Amino acid sequence: MHSIYPEPTVGAIIFNPRGEVLLCKSAKWNDQYVIPGGHIEKGEQMETALVREVKEETGLDVYDLQLVSVQESVNSDHFSEKRHFIFIDFTCRTDQYDVVLNDEADEYAWVKPSAILDYDLGGFCRYFFEEWLKEASDYKRGVFYGYVKK
Repeated sequence: MHSIYPEPTVGAIIFNPRGEVLLCKSAKWNDQYVIPGGHIEKGEQMETALVREVKEETGLDVYDLQLVSVQESVNSDHFSEKRHFIFIDFTCRTDQYDVVLNDEADEYAWVKPSAILDYDLGGFCRYFFEEWLKEASDYKRGVFYGYVKK
């Protein structure tokens, strides 16, 4: 049973030492590429949730977390179930390259930022990267807010 309230989630735009970003292909997101992340547990801080979710889903340790985006999605066709999400996304870094996926993703890719939009991205993820890539910096960008339409 899902919450009757909006579900706050965190997502990680993870940079490796070569400046590539991790994308994961997920059946939950209609077999499209998304960023790792998940729900914030009751009493858990956002940053703590992000570090935990990344470790659970990818085996990676991350640091240097920077808030970059808050988006909202209500009953989107992009997710396998009709739900109301609040996506809170951070950029972060890892010193690792070897990803160990859990059962939430089928495959992964380390991608140069300039090639991200060439991937079949989940709806909210595509919108995020389209906006994010408009900014001038290669790592820290301004925080933006968005509503993901169906």
